[in-house]
Amino acid sequence: MHAYSLIAPAKINLHLEIIGDRADGYHELVMLLQSINLPDRIDIKSHKSREITLRCDRPQMPPPEQNLAYKAAQLMCEQFPKAFADRGGVDIILDKQIPIAAGLAGGSADAAAVLTGINMLWELGLTQPELQNLAALLGSDIPFCLAGGTAIATGRGEQLDPIDSPDNLWVVIAKYRSLAVSTAWAYNAYRQQFGETYASDLEDLQARAAHIHSGPLVKAIIKRDGAQIGRLLYNDLEKVVLPQYPQVAHLRSLFEEQEILGTMMSGSGPSVFALCKTQAEAESAKQAVENAIADPDLGLWIAQLLSHGIQVAER
Repeated sequence: MHAYSLIAPAKINLHLEIIGDRADGYHELVMLLQSINLPDRIDIKSHKSREITLRCDRPQMPPPEQNLAYKAAQLMCEQFPKAFADRGGVDIILDKQIPIAAGLAGGSADAAAVLTGINMLWELGLTQPELQNLAALLGSDIPFCLAGGTAIATGRGEQLDPIDSPDNLWVVIAKYRSLAVSTAWAYNAYRQQFGETYASDLEDLQARAAHIHSGPLVKAIIKRDGAQIGRLLYNDLEKVVLPQYPQVAHLRSLFEEQEILGTMMSGSGPSVFALCKTQAEAESAKQAVENAIADPDLGLWIAQLLSHGIQVAER
């Protein structure tokens, strides 16, 4: 086959804890990552020229050369030059539904879809672990986006330990479309304000990373205990983002007033999500926020938690 369509789900963080600095300049993290049914669609096909083309109808998108999906195609061309020479270039079309610059890993999901698509187009036969090793060269969230579902993520986010997914739950996502928060700024601001709390040595780092595996949130997820999951949502970056961005803090406060399981900012923001027991509960929370904020710049989306990542679209 010379063309594929892939579905690339967004992700939220159920837990984001910063435990220290790494020698490579990144932070040592402990996270619980969760796929949600708010996907982009990526169409990818071969063409005879030795070029990568990328098209997207969203004006907020960066130039193709700065896009993670484009970089994923470049990486495959570099890693597999013979296949590139034999098969030619690729044409990528992004149908963006995941909000841009939202802390929902939309760019990472697109890149994961491109890696998957080229693997199939060129009949490389790469396994999931092999694709994840390539994905880690591009970004910390991309290995997770390949497999999706629910996973404990450590290191800088690329070391994954999948667990059973609580895919019976729903979320409402809220984000001001024109608002973006720099991930680099958020982590640097956290280091400046809370660096004294970082693990002091390798043994301390390992102990804090290991703690999440047997912690109460993982137990609640495995039991599919939505009420307990909602109570245990945690994100260190809220400590620096919410004081600096009152619009984000206000969204979180509005969600707290609703009949939901819990609410939190995802990643470095500025998206805020409300975790809900049912779709009806999610619809009610969404309507309450719409009634409270009459601003066309505010976007609201409802999605269900998912137990998978990249999938080939049905034809």
